[in-house]
Amino acid sequence: MSVDPMLQSLVAGFSSEAQEVCQKVTLDLLELEREGLDNEALGKVYTRLARHLHTLKGSAASLGLQDLSSIAHKLEDALAPLRKDIKPMPRPLVDLLLHGLDLFLLRAQAHADGRGDALPDPAAALAQLVADAPPPEEAAAATPAASASAPSTASAAPSAAAASAAMVDEDVDAGWRVAAHQVTALMREVERLREFRMRLEDRLRDIGKVVELLSARELLAPTARARATLASVTAGVRADGHEASDIVDSLEEGLKSITTRPVRTILEPLQRMVRDLSRQLGKSSRLSVVGAEVSLDRRLLEKLRGAMVHLLRNAVDHGIEMPEERERAGKHHEGALTLRVEQQGNILFLELIDDGRGIDVVAVRASAERKGLITAEEGARMHETQIRDLIFRPGFSTRTDVTDTSGRGVGLDAVRAAVESMQGRIEVLSTKGSGTRFVLTIPMELGSSPVLTVRAIDASVGLPMLAVESTQLATADNLRIGRSKTQLDYNGQLVPVTDLGARMGLRAAAPPSEGQPLIIVQSGGKRMALAVDAVVGDRDLVIRPLPAEVRDVPSYQGAAILSRGELLLILRPGWVVTDSAPQTVAMPTSRRALVVDDSLTARALHRAMLEAGGFTVHLAASGARALERLQAEEYDVIICDLEMEEMNGTEVIARLRGQPDTRDIPVILVSANDSASARSRGLAAGADGYLSKRECAAGRLLSEVLDVMSRRGARA
Repeated sequence: MSVDPMLQSLVAGFSSEAQEVCQKVTLDLLELEREGLDNEALGKVYTRLARHLHTLKGSAASLGLQDLSSIAHKLEDALAPLRKDIKPMPRPLVDLLLHGLDLFLLRAQAHADGRGDALPDPAAALAQLVADAPPPEEAAAATPAASASAPSTASAAPSAAAASAAMVDEDVDAGWRVAAHQVTALMREVERLREFRMRLEDRLRDIGKVVELLSARELLAPTARARATLASVTAGVRADGHEASDIVDSLEEGLKSITTRPVRTILEPLQRMVRDLSRQLGKSSRLSVVGAEVSLDRRLLEKLRGAMVHLLRNAVDHGIEMPEERERAGKHHEGALTLRVEQQGNILFLELIDDGRGIDVVAVRASAERKGLITAEEGARMHETQIRDLIFRPGFSTRTDVTDTSGRGVGLDAVRAAVESMQGRIEVLSTKGSGTRFVLTIPMELGSSPVLTVRAIDASVGLPMLAVESTQLATADNLRIGRSKTQLDYNGQLVPVTDLGARMGLRAAAPPSEGQPLIIVQSGGKRMALAVDAVVGDRDLVIRPLPAEVRDVPSYQGAAILSRGELLLILRPGWVVTDSAPQTVAMPTSRRALVVDDSLTARALHRAMLEAGGFTVHLAASGARALERLQAEEYDVIICDLEMEEMNGTEVIARLRGQPDTRDIPVILVSANDSASARSRGLAAGADGYLSKRECAAGRLLSEVLDVMSRRGARA
């Protein structure tokens, strides 16, 4: 059938609206086949469902789309008997209604594309739809358990839910079309404005220091006019700063509204996919989504869709057991899958949990050996975590037969590749018989987020404000100090206390002192009170992902650049709340490195890279401080800046080589000067290695450290 050309633009808008309404109907149908809903809850869902179907019918009829109106009318007819006698909807009827929605959506999209004339007459499809409808008494008698083992033809066929999910991003665009790189460039300019605002704040602090100097008693009279002028300038700059802040916030919110959309747009259609796949496999499982209103960059959403489909299909096929197997294991016959979405600063966490059979590491290792991915000797040396990671290897599968769902060795390797292409990482945790948990950590490019800056000794780090619940001061009344642990009495609960300086390896662990700041951090349902030396303040910062070479360091989720170019490493809240024993300064069983540099940024980066390689790292801000540490500590390698005030790198080496206890320690010089002559002078001074700052940023530090340690050991 054809559509009046004057209405064609309205039909395109109706198609987009119909996708949203059909998604709501789908969620209602999945709700109605749940067990355990009382009559009041069922009645509300039935009423809502009938209203949605009536909207589809009326809107289609008003545009002259009689085929769509007829389909919606038939769906209303199928629903009517159950509305009179409220009870859970039997699965055969759910199958029928979902199949009708698929038919409705596919024809609606064809009309929107101008292909309405090519559509076959709907009479045959409607007749089949009516023929598939079970009589009301039979539908009411069907039980979920009985129908779970008999997949319907409609649900086993390729579902239009996937088509609906694919079409959901095809918004009707009545405005300008803007290229992604143009939006990204505009966001970079917003970031520059934010940095400019931070510089204004620094200037205000500098002016305040000048006013304080001029306010000395002996200078009060001579500087009165200067102080009055500075006060006027301060007020003006402060007002300009507030206005700049409002402009930046407004621009950022506007850009986010243009470039992002709720993650539910890709996750909610997956609930239908899980339901259909479970039916096809003779299983029963349900997907719950937590945090679906988080908004993400549309490009990121598109990349995530495929990864989520792979993970969910894998969970249903390999993780969830057959209903009778689950009941024998004491589980509910319906498998539970949960997708949790959480944003912490500029980092996105996606967690997929199932309560299935878990990963059998013995079977995984045997399959990997059988397929030639590892040798038997390699498998024997692997611990459980390494064996579980084999499921991400290309070509891996525990299936011995090929099905429509799995067995081809393509799946989780594609998921890892997709996640890594987004500069993220994926981890898997599993307990045999209890289920599996996949955790995806992905940096988000657009926008800033509030960060709380704290200090431990001379090291400043950031905490995403979304993970900071509150701050307190330690007192004798609110602390519970035991032999092995310290706890904080927080709102009637005892929360573990950990010392940030000890966790970072800067000092030995000790209970908080009276008046010391405590930051209550929460992540993943856990809390930890983090004892810090000082709270510097909070700022809106753009958190960037760490370089690939150090991205697996568990303690940091990214870094931000401050107004004067300093690097601020951002702690990972999940690491903070981990209840592990704090590191002490003395860890003789691990390799130890001393980083000597007067730049806080350089010290932080070198430390992160070395910790990624398993080193315990200590820091010194000067050559003199390094020599003091060497009197009390032993190190396997020293990384030293060449250009430092008071004592440069070559002078440090001369002092080291002149002492019997330190003359054999490998030393690597690091310098911004990467010329051949500078390199030659550094090596001639006694350095075992020489790296430019550019080579360090490119990830060369760890490999150079291991190389010079090996060479020095061979000479010894």
